[in-house]
Amino acid sequence: MIEIKSIYKSFEDRIVLDDINFTFENGKTNLIIGQSGSGKTVLMKCLVGLFIPEKGEVLYDGRNLITMGKKEKKMLRKEMGMIFQSAALFDSLSVLDNVMFPLNMFSNKTYRERVKRAQFCLDRVNLIDAQNKYPGEISGGMQKRVAIARAIALQPQYLFCDEPNSGLDPKTSLIIDELIHDITVEYHMTTVINTHDMNSVLGIGESILFIYQGHKEWEGTKDEVFTATNEQLNKFIFASDLLQKVKLEQIRHLDFSK
Repeated sequence: MIEIKSIYKSFEDRIVLDDINFTFENGKTNLIIGQSGSGKTVLMKCLVGLFIPEKGEVLYDGRNLITMGKKEKKMLRKEMGMIFQSAALFDSLSVLDNVMFPLNMFSNKTYRERVKRAQFCLDRVNLIDAQNKYPGEISGGMQKRVAIARAIALQPQYLFCDEPNSGLDPKTSLIIDELIHDITVEYHMTTVINTHDMNSVLGIGESILFIYQGHKEWEGTKDEVFTATNEQLNKFIFASDLLQKVKLEQIRHLDFSK
């Protein structure tokens, strides 16, 4: 679990995050959503320690990232997995070697054990047959799956995903969403996803934080999105006629007797 308490972050005279409070829960896909410039990317960087807030706390199961020393932060980062927007694979390394990269950097396992672990992770994302290929030889969706395999190689407790569906077609995006969700549940990780993809919100949004102009404007689940009365959230989520129709259809089928 990751808790953020009264987070403030500014650049020069501009306040980017203003008193943000939220709990990212274990075993759930926690989504950060908002318009471009809302502050969600800055918040993600505060969560992983790339930015230091002026005020507030970032608690990893009670451990405050902001007050940690270098040694403690290094140890904590071994518990983190990252999936970047562009997959960020090494073009000169094979798929297997890409997944082995964090194991080579941080693991004390033997070479044979590292290979076995990397192959296990590739098998988990259904890419064991591609282990000897290079990133340029596989599709964008496959590259994202390699990135997921690499992110879970060290068996992280916390998984951070920055726009994991960027550049992917809807069908492949759905596969990536389901894979991230399944791995989150399977390993009981605290997964934080920064996304613009409304299909992700409606598909795997178990816990959603909506940021508007640096403030926490709303929080809830994918089911609560459809009955939310927050004006800014509705403008953001249901901007298209299609999504508005989806909302109305969902409302018609809700059981308000429960």
